[in-house]
Amino acid sequence: MDDFAAATAKRGVIGEKVKAFRTARRMSLRALGEATGTTASFLSQFERGLSGVNTSTLMRIAGALGISLTDLFDETSPPVGLVLRKADRPTLPPAEGYRKMLLSRRPIRDMEVYIGEFDPGGSTGDTPYSHGDSQELFLVLRGTVELTLASECHVLSAGDSIEYRSSVPHKTVNIGAEPAEVLWMIAPPTSVADDLDQYLPRPGP
Repeated sequence: MDDFAAATAKRGVIGEKVKAFRTARRMSLRALGEATGTTASFLSQFERGLSGVNTSTLMRIAGALGISLTDLFDETSPPVGLVLRKADRPTLPPAEGYRKMLLSRRPIRDMEVYIGEFDPGGSTGDTPYSHGDSQELFLVLRGTVELTLASECHVLSAGDSIEYRSSVPHKTVNIGAEPAEVLWMIAPPTSVADDLDQYLPRPGP
Protein backbone atom coordinates (compact mmCIF):
# COMPACT_ATOMS: atom_id res chain seq x y z
CA MET A 1 0.00 0.00 0.00
CA ASP A 2 1.50 3.36 -1.02
CA ASP A 3 1.63 6.38 1.30
CA PHE A 4 -1.44 8.02 -0.25
CA ALA A 5 -3.54 4.88 0.08
CA ALA A 6 -2.39 4.38 3.68
CA ALA A 7 -3.24 7.98 4.58
CA THR A 8 -6.67 7.62 2.95
CA ALA A 9 -7.37 4.41 4.88
CA LYS A 10 -6.31 6.00 8.18
CA ARG A 11 -8.52 9.01 7.47
CA GLY A 12 -11.45 6.69 6.84
CA VAL A 13 -10.92 4.86 10.15
CA ILE A 14 -10.83 8.13 12.10
CA GLY A 15 -13.92 9.37 10.29
CA GLU A 16 -15.76 6.18 11.22
CA LYS A 17 -14.79 6.65 14.87
CA VAL A 18 -16.07 10.23 14.83
CA LYS A 19 -19.36 8.99 13.40
CA ALA A 20 -19.62 6.24 16.03
CA PHE A 21 -19.09 8.65 18.92
CA ARG A 22 -21.42 11.23 17.36
CA THR A 23 -24.30 8.79 16.81
CA ALA A 24 -23.84 7.34 20.32
CA ARG A 25 -24.44 10.87 21.63
CA ARG A 26 -27.43 11.33 19.28
CA MET A 27 -25.70 14.41 17.90
CA SER A 28 -26.57 15.45 14.37
CA LEU A 29 -24.00 16.49 11.80
CA ARG A 30 -25.43 19.97 11.96
CA ALA A 31 -25.06 20.16 15.76
CA LEU A 32 -21.47 18.93 15.60
CA GLY A 33 -20.76 21.41 12.84
CA GLU A 34 -22.11 24.29 14.91
CA ALA A 35 -20.04 23.16 17.91
CA THR A 36 -16.83 22.98 15.88
CA GLY A 37 -17.17 25.84 13.41
CA THR A 38 -17.56 23.51 10.44
CA THR A 39 -20.54 22.37 8.36
CA ALA A 40 -22.68 19.25 8.16
CA SER A 41 -21.59 18.57 4.56
CA PHE A 42 -17.91 18.88 5.47
CA LEU A 43 -18.29 16.50 8.42
CA SER A 44 -20.29 14.04 6.32
CA GLN A 45 -17.45 13.85 3.81
CA PHE A 46 -14.90 13.45 6.59
CA GLU A 47 -16.85 10.63 8.28
CA ARG A 48 -16.94 8.80 4.95
CA GLY A 49 -13.20 9.22 4.44
CA LEU A 50 -13.67 11.52 1.44
CA SER A 51 -11.87 14.50 2.96
CA GLY A 52 -9.35 15.19 5.69
CA VAL A 53 -9.18 17.67 8.55
CA ASN A 54 -6.35 19.60 10.13
CA THR A 55 -5.25 18.97 13.70
CA SER A 56 -6.98 22.01 15.20
CA THR A 57 -10.33 21.02 13.66
CA LEU A 58 -9.89 17.44 14.84
CA MET A 59 -9.21 18.72 18.36
CA ARG A 60 -12.44 20.75 18.28
CA ILE A 61 -14.35 17.69 17.07
CA ALA A 62 -12.90 15.54 19.86
CA GLY A 63 -13.71 18.19 22.47
CA ALA A 64 -17.31 18.51 21.28
CA LEU A 65 -17.70 14.72 21.54
CA GLY A 66 -16.27 14.57 25.06
CA ILE A 67 -13.22 12.55 24.06
CA SER A 68 -9.51 13.25 23.67
CA LEU A 69 -7.58 13.39 20.42
CA THR A 70 -5.76 10.17 21.31
CA ASP A 71 -9.12 8.35 21.60
CA LEU A 72 -9.58 8.80 17.85
CA PHE A 73 -6.21 7.19 17.13
CA ASP A 74 -6.48 4.42 19.72
CA GLU A 75 -6.76 1.11 17.88
CA THR A 76 -7.49 -1.01 20.96
CA SER A 77 -10.95 -2.37 21.66
CA PRO A 78 -13.10 -0.89 24.44
CA PRO A 79 -12.31 -2.52 27.81
CA VAL A 80 -14.64 -5.34 28.84
CA GLY A 81 -14.91 -6.57 32.42
CA LEU A 82 -12.26 -4.12 33.61
CA VAL A 83 -12.78 -3.50 37.34
CA LEU A 84 -12.61 0.05 38.72
CA ARG A 85 -11.70 -0.12 42.41
CA LYS A 86 -13.29 2.41 44.73
CA ALA A 87 -9.90 3.81 45.67
CA ASP A 88 -9.08 4.39 41.99
CA ARG A 89 -12.14 6.42 40.98
CA PRO A 90 -11.19 9.61 39.10
CA THR A 91 -12.35 12.49 41.30
CA LEU A 92 -13.13 16.15 40.92
CA PRO A 93 -11.14 18.50 43.15
CA PRO A 94 -13.32 18.31 46.29
CA ALA A 95 -15.63 21.18 47.16
CA GLU A 96 -16.59 21.88 50.76
CA GLY A 97 -18.80 19.02 51.91
CA TYR A 98 -19.09 17.45 48.45
CA ARG A 99 -17.08 14.97 46.36
CA LYS A 100 -17.93 13.76 42.84
CA MET A 101 -16.31 10.78 41.09
CA LEU A 102 -16.43 9.42 37.55
CA LEU A 103 -17.35 5.73 37.23
CA SER A 104 -17.43 5.46 33.42
CA ARG A 105 -14.27 4.44 31.62
CA ARG A 106 -12.90 6.89 29.07
CA PRO A 107 -13.47 7.28 26.24
CA ILE A 108 -17.11 7.52 27.25
CA ARG A 109 -19.32 6.03 24.56
CA ASP A 110 -23.02 5.52 25.24
CA MET A 111 -23.56 6.52 28.88
CA GLU A 112 -21.75 8.40 31.63
CA VAL A 113 -22.08 7.52 35.32
CA TYR A 114 -21.00 9.52 38.37
CA ILE A 115 -21.21 9.03 42.11
CA GLY A 116 -21.41 11.86 44.63
CA GLU A 117 -20.69 11.92 48.36
CA PHE A 118 -22.18 14.66 50.55
CA ASP A 119 -21.39 15.58 54.12
CA PRO A 120 -24.40 16.82 56.14
CA GLY A 121 -25.33 20.18 54.62
CA GLY A 122 -23.10 19.59 51.58
CA SER A 123 -24.45 20.44 48.13
CA THR A 124 -23.59 20.67 44.45
CA GLY A 125 -23.57 24.45 44.86
CA ASP A 126 -25.86 27.38 45.50
CA THR A 127 -26.90 27.66 41.84
CA PRO A 128 -28.73 24.90 39.93
CA TYR A 129 -26.86 23.73 36.82
CA SER A 130 -27.81 22.06 33.53
CA HIS A 131 -25.87 20.24 30.80
CA GLY A 132 -26.99 19.18 27.33
CA ASP A 133 -30.44 17.65 26.85
CA SER A 134 -30.09 13.96 27.73
CA GLN A 135 -31.98 11.56 29.97
CA GLU A 136 -30.62 11.64 33.51
CA LEU A 137 -31.39 9.14 36.24
CA PHE A 138 -30.66 10.14 39.85
CA LEU A 139 -30.49 7.42 42.52
CA VAL A 140 -29.96 7.88 46.25
CA LEU A 141 -27.68 5.16 47.61
CA ARG A 142 -27.72 6.30 51.25
CA GLY A 143 -28.90 9.24 53.32
CA THR A 144 -31.60 11.81 52.60
CA VAL A 145 -31.20 14.56 50.01
CA GLU A 146 -33.25 17.32 48.49
CA LEU A 147 -33.16 17.48 44.70
CA THR A 148 -34.28 20.75 43.13
CA LEU A 149 -35.57 20.52 39.54
CA ALA A 150 -36.32 24.01 38.18
CA SER A 151 -38.92 25.27 40.70
CA GLU A 152 -39.78 21.85 42.18
CA CYS A 153 -38.13 20.27 45.24
CA HIS A 154 -38.07 16.53 45.90
CA VAL A 155 -36.95 14.86 49.13
CA LEU A 156 -35.41 11.48 48.37
CA SER A 157 -34.10 8.77 50.69
CA ALA A 158 -31.95 5.68 50.16
CA GLY A 159 -33.37 3.58 47.33
CA ASP A 160 -35.42 6.43 45.81
CA SER A 161 -34.77 7.51 42.21
CA ILE A 162 -36.03 10.10 39.77
CA GLU A 163 -35.55 10.78 36.04
CA TYR A 164 -35.42 14.13 34.25
CA ARG A 165 -33.85 15.90 31.29
CA SER A 166 -30.32 17.13 31.97
CA SER A 167 -31.34 20.47 30.43
CA VAL A 168 -33.57 21.15 33.47
CA PRO A 169 -31.60 23.19 36.07
CA HIS A 170 -30.96 20.95 39.09
CA LYS A 171 -29.00 20.84 42.32
CA THR A 172 -28.62 18.45 45.24
CA VAL A 173 -28.36 19.14 48.98
CA ASN A 174 -27.83 16.66 51.81
CA ILE A 175 -30.58 17.62 54.28
CA GLY A 176 -29.96 14.66 56.59
CA ALA A 177 -27.81 14.37 59.70
CA GLU A 178 -25.66 11.61 58.15
CA PRO A 179 -23.46 11.47 55.02
CA ALA A 180 -25.33 10.88 51.76
CA GLU A 181 -24.31 9.12 48.56
CA VAL A 182 -26.00 9.46 45.17
CA LEU A 183 -25.58 8.14 41.63
CA TRP A 184 -26.07 10.01 38.33
CA MET A 185 -26.55 8.14 35.03
CA ILE A 186 -26.72 10.20 31.83
CA ALA A 187 -27.44 8.91 28.33
CA PRO A 188 -26.30 9.94 25.84
CA PRO A 189 -23.22 11.59 27.42
CA THR A 190 -23.14 15.38 27.72
CA SER A 191 -19.63 16.04 29.06
CA VAL A 192 -16.89 17.38 26.79
CA ALA A 193 -13.22 16.50 27.12
CA ASP A 194 -12.43 19.61 29.20
CA ASP A 195 -15.08 18.55 31.74
CA LEU A 196 -13.75 15.00 32.01
CA ASP A 197 -10.11 16.13 32.25
CA GLN A 198 -10.95 17.66 35.66
CA TYR A 199 -11.45 14.18 37.13
CA LEU A 200 -8.04 13.15 38.44
CA PRO A 201 -6.75 9.97 40.08
CA ARG A 202 -7.01 10.07 43.85
CA PRO A 203 -3.68 10.89 45.50
CA GLY A 204 -1.99 8.01 47.25
CA PRO A 205 -1.72 7.77 51.03
